[in-house]
Amino acid sequence: MHAVIVGGGIVGLASAYALADEGATVTVCEKGSIGSGSTERSVGGIRAQFSTPVNVDLSLESMRVWETFEDRFGIDIEYRRTGYLFLARTEAMADTFRENVAMQTDRGVPSTFLEPEEALEYCSGIRPEAFVGATYSPTDGFADPHLAVQGYAQAATEAGATVLTKTAVTDVRQDGGQVTGVETETGRLEADVVVNAAGPWARQVAAMADVSLPIAPRRRQLAVVEPETSVPESDPLAIDMARGSYFRPERDGDALVGGHFADVDPDHDPDAYSTSFDFDWAASALEAAADWTTYFGPESGIKRGWAGLYAVTPDNHPIVEETAPGLITAAGFSGHGFQHAPATGRLVAELALDGEASLVDIDGLSSDRFVADERHVEQNVV
Repeated sequence: MHAVIVGGGIVGLASAYALADEGATVTVCEKGSIGSGSTERSVGGIRAQFSTPVNVDLSLESMRVWETFEDRFGIDIEYRRTGYLFLARTEAMADTFRENVAMQTDRGVPSTFLEPEEALEYCSGIRPEAFVGATYSPTDGFADPHLAVQGYAQAATEAGATVLTKTAVTDVRQDGGQVTGVETETGRLEADVVVNAAGPWARQVAAMADVSLPIAPRRRQLAVVEPETSVPESDPLAIDMARGSYFRPERDGDALVGGHFADVDPDHDPDAYSTSFDFDWAASALEAAADWTTYFGPESGIKRGWAGLYAVTPDNHPIVEETAPGLITAAGFSGHGFQHAPATGRLVAELALDGEASLVDIDGLSSDRFVADERHVEQNVV
């Protein structure tokens, strides 16, 4: 079998590795450099605290790889498991948190519901009076996306995959409704299966095969901040869910600060959006973080920042399926593609080689759900 993968980010390369490791002939087509799309702009979060079973299962299967990545691939991805701390401002949200914890723990996640004062044990810089409850899991954390994508690229190549950079796919070829390959800027590639792992470009790639997918490129920003009070490296990634504000520790007391605060969330052209952060947004992000923590006082400074794109679906879940004969989609992760890439790669290989997925039950990730209105919205999204 020859598989052509469109997209050389973490999902595409994890899929390339999984397919090549099973003996498939694999060619990855990346229009830029590997990881140059959304992957290199990711915050690198890896967590199992999701609100739907399928996302929890994707996390748990992916964590099995992340926690052994260096042993498997020989690259230290600086995986730090300091936990995630979700914070609730209302009793209704706290009740939802309790339900989420019950579902998560049933599936093997060591998450816990906390009273606000108990949350101080995990993050001493929060203002507990602002909240009515929290959840925490010690196995959540984050890793370096750049190192991870390099690891998968190396592993895929060593397994026999060919990775073509600066090779944009311009069309998806079909014969009698069957996908048969792609056209690139440098020529045609025949294939038994084409994998759409194009992230923010996934809707465009699907359209090349006469398929319409509800995947929207949405701009998100991050700032590297020097806080007035240093953030301990042992702090979790902490999220004020009601306001969409979050931070996580960086090195040397700095922090990554993020959040989406605008009332509108328009689509952006993935080939023509600003990758620089907006100073007005950064000021809002810092002000929001200062409202619920003691770290970000008036002497805090914004050092640098960047913007990237989420590939968002209407229910914040990915589409993982054989969308048309010979066309597999693995896209629309709504900000969770990095952390779910290991499991997704194996699912793509199962779909391509076995005709069905078995690692995780992905029936609910079919694009048919948008037609049948059978969506289960992921609530733990920032």
